[in-house]
Amino acid sequence: MIAIIDYGMGNLHSVGKAVERLGAEALVTSSPEEILAADGAILPGVGAFGDAMANLRETGLESVVKEYAASGKPLLGICLGMQLLFDESEEHGTHTGLGLLPGKVVRFQGDYKVPHMGWNELVFTQESPLFSGLNPGHVYFVHSYHALPERKEDLLATTDYYQPVTAIVGRGSVYGMQFHPEKSGELGMALLNNFVKLVANKASNL
Repeated sequence: MIAIIDYGMGNLHSVGKAVERLGAEALVTSSPEEILAADGAILPGVGAFGDAMANLRETGLESVVKEYAASGKPLLGICLGMQLLFDESEEHGTHTGLGLLPGKVVRFQGDYKVPHMGWNELVFTQESPLFSGLNPGHVYFVHSYHALPERKEDLLATTDYYQPVTAIVGRGSVYGMQFHPEKSGELGMALLNNFVKLVANKASNL
């Protein structure tokens, strides 16, 4: 079972339906017990970084997500959920994140359109089980802020928007995708399917 973590921000049900279409059981939940018992967890997110972290703290789920990550079971952050994995964000002031991946989230700066919105091609920069059997292709982005990982080895894939932009990150069993895989066509669903397979493989080996 894959827990879709409900902290009041994010398109929870579209993510849950996508997981179910891939043949896995999904449970949208805010229960610490249900989240910690799950074989895998997804942290979605739409909106502002500071609001999301405030919600996680107020619901008591910040410590639950950290405990889950420490368990070694697969965790996937999507869109804002990926950004929350980092140390801090400068969105509307400086806000502390979950600190699961070292780095910060900054606003796009330049003489070009913000938010970055549209289909962009991924470039795989590291090997990852998320990429098993896949070739790079296009996925759909909508964001005004982007992550700057401190460790090069945590950067799994980039895209280009006037500069290399962090698209997928990962360390251990913690992963993040800046785009919404469930809204990113065939490649997005294939990436999500590889996460589902990773969860199943990990669960069978425990």
